[in-house]
Amino acid sequence: MPLGLGNIFNGLIKQYGHTVILLLRFIDIAMLLGAAWVSHYFWLRQPVIDQDYRIVISLGVLATIIFFEIGQVYRPWQNDAMRGEIARIVRAWVSAILLVISIVALVRLHFWFGSSYRWIATWLVLGLVLVLAARSVLAQLLKWLRARGWSQGRIMMVGLNQMAVAVSRQLGQSPWAGLQVVGYVDDRSENEFAGGDFTLPKLGAMQDLAAIVTKEAIDEVWIAFPGEALAERAQHELRHLPVSIRLVIDCFAFKQSKFLSLNTVAGIPTLDVSVSPLHGVNRYIKEIEDRFFAFILLVLISPLLLLIAIGVKLSSPGPVFYRQVRVGWNNRKFTMLKFRSMPVDAEAKTGAVWAKPGENRATRFGGFLRKTSLDELPQLFNVLKGDMSLVGPRPERPDFVEVFKEQVPNYMKKHMVKAGITGWAQVNGWRGDTDLNRRIEHDLYYIQHWSVWFDMEIALRTVLTGFINKNAY
Repeated sequence: MPLGLGNIFNGLIKQYGHTVILLLRFIDIAMLLGAAWVSHYFWLRQPVIDQDYRIVISLGVLATIIFFEIGQVYRPWQNDAMRGEIARIVRAWVSAILLVISIVALVRLHFWFGSSYRWIATWLVLGLVLVLAARSVLAQLLKWLRARGWSQGRIMMVGLNQMAVAVSRQLGQSPWAGLQVVGYVDDRSENEFAGGDFTLPKLGAMQDLAAIVTKEAIDEVWIAFPGEALAERAQHELRHLPVSIRLVIDCFAFKQSKFLSLNTVAGIPTLDVSVSPLHGVNRYIKEIEDRFFAFILLVLISPLLLLIAIGVKLSSPGPVFYRQVRVGWNNRKFTMLKFRSMPVDAEAKTGAVWAKPGENRATRFGGFLRKTSLDELPQLFNVLKGDMSLVGPRPERPDFVEVFKEQVPNYMKKHMVKAGITGWAQVNGWRGDTDLNRRIEHDLYYIQHWSVWFDMEIALRTVLTGFINKNAY
């Protein structure tokens, strides 16, 4: 490769993987288009793709772009995360194809007669193979280039601490970034830092900073040691050199650092400690997901709802639905619907009480509804209305909330998202009269790790494990 072109290419792939990620997007689209053409030619023996197939291919590529973004397919590469990357690609690509099939089946049923279903099945498999193969080739190419020093940005750390060690390891595991920590400078001796990674060579002291940067051909200096004085000193020492200086935010200086995430709000960098995941586009994705599937489910189970309503009417006098005030998103109260499982005056004397094993307030038919959780089905109307979500923390009555918020740490954090019909705590067995602290732990885990795929996993586990639970009474 000519020297000039080599330098250009080297500069491109050194920019922290931004160019690599952009290149991946184009490669993915090219692989999917190529797989579509090959599949079309294999089954139809036509080199030119006709209009119907072009529309389907366009829908497929567009859906893939969307699902790849939602599924975080373009997260930074790590050597130890290849299995997770493959799983994300498979989920996103299969979801895109299923969406396309659904759209085409609803709009143009006749399209699927003949060999069309075989073509799209072949596209599904071949597209996945080509995308994964192209990424593997690109990863090997980057590895080959790095071994020859083409894609190495040389970094020196100022100050040795946990963050410096973490940075060194992370960059060592991230071939997409094209960055290498060559060592560190620190006025302290190695004995003054417990737990240090001393495979990272010490290049000298702070007074030698400028000389070391020149000698080692350092591209960037990263300051990992906290303190404004050190940053000012490093900037002063390097004032005559055209070297980039970065200050690494030391998350280890904070308690509960696993809950921190770096964000940018209106161009202002922030460390998010406790933030609802339902902001920006995520909120609209969740809304569409909830209302679409709630509508589909209501249509599908409408005969069952009618039969249950008749059963409730025959079991005891009173309305079919039981309306109960609960606390939901942002501490707002809403009226939650359930099939009535108790006589109308069951709580006239006791008021709001927690359901316990062995109680006999429910009717015989109502007891069956509770055991099978069928009494919760009307909450699909709450989802359609926007008061609830299909998946999320279960809501409680205001009386209970007032008690629990004083007893359970971070209890009110569950209201950072909409309440759900089912949730992470419920599919793990924490429902009914169980440990409230463990239930809240699961609710907070869900909030911190929310994604469309996590919602799908919880919904699938709810269906597979069934609605019957020993703690439902």
